[in-house]
Amino acid sequence: MVDETVAIRLRGLTRTFADVTAVDGVDLDVLDGEFLTLLGPSGSGKTTVLRMIAGFERPDSGTIELAGRDVTAVPPNGRDVNTVFQDYALFPHMSVQKNVEYGLRVKKVAAADRTRRATEALAAVRLEGYGDRAPSQLSGGQRQRVALARALVNRPRVLLLDEPLGALDLKLREQMQVELKAIQREVGITFVFVTHDQDEALTMSDRIAVFSNGRIEQLGSPSEVYEHPATTFVAGFVGTSNLLQGDAAQTVLGKAGTWSVRPEKIEVLGVDQQAREGQHAVRGTVREVVYVGMSTRFVVDLAVGGSLMAVRQNTQSAELGHLRGQDVLLAWASEYEYRVSE
Repeated sequence: MVDETVAIRLRGLTRTFADVTAVDGVDLDVLDGEFLTLLGPSGSGKTTVLRMIAGFERPDSGTIELAGRDVTAVPPNGRDVNTVFQDYALFPHMSVQKNVEYGLRVKKVAAADRTRRATEALAAVRLEGYGDRAPSQLSGGQRQRVALARALVNRPRVLLLDEPLGALDLKLREQMQVELKAIQREVGITFVFVTHDQDEALTMSDRIAVFSNGRIEQLGSPSEVYEHPATTFVAGFVGTSNLLQGDAAQTVLGKAGTWSVRPEKIEVLGVDQQAREGQHAVRGTVREVVYVGMSTRFVVDLAVGGSLMAVRQNTQSAELGHLRGQDVLLAWASEYEYRVSE
């Protein structure tokens, strides 16, 4: 029986290049209509997994199913997927409308139907009225949306996106993150998005698969991955995290193992202040104070050894550089400590 809630099912997926195992036995179910992000550093295997789903790479072992159909050996043009790359690859001699219609023309869709569907696709990416323009007349964000419309016009069951926002400047990239998630929600197509940018993943995803060394370290919602990192790698890669381990964990927390505490969960108090009931506290000396606009970061060397980072929101205009070199008390609620595996 086919599980209609699963758009993509990967089982035991492995891919080796020479003596490097790029993908090492990946199992993953992507749900129908969800926005799933494959997140990880360069060389972690995320792009290779995407390319295998698209059919551009063949796995050495394992299976790929799309909507219950085994497509492991099916060529790219036989799979109900489309791919959007960082390089928009628009035809410069064609208008925006003709670029979007191109795939339909190859499929010999009737002219009137091509025009209607391309117009609908441009509307879906908020580019109504741009059909007669040349790609050179568009901004980077607009060109990326044309590439998205060209993929959506074919009405694929799954849309694969390989770092599509990487070439955009920061402000435009942040705008496109919000736009892309809104578009995905409206069209209802399954999106599988590859990025090394943790902020992109946290902003857009329904779920995140964190990759390292060809394997999935953790799979969960953005809040689960951020608030409850499963491993030291996830704790360090997704956001900034403090790790208490060894003697420091035993002294401060009264327990062994490795524990993660996010910087924004830690309060910076004066040494004459007391932690609240239920909080853990440790004394230290402020080594560095870094102003970053919305917040200020403190790097504090602990009296018991090691260091912690704390973050304070700048809700008031205040220069906190004078705290550099001062003794402080760091405090946080025990509910914000999460044990992680190595």
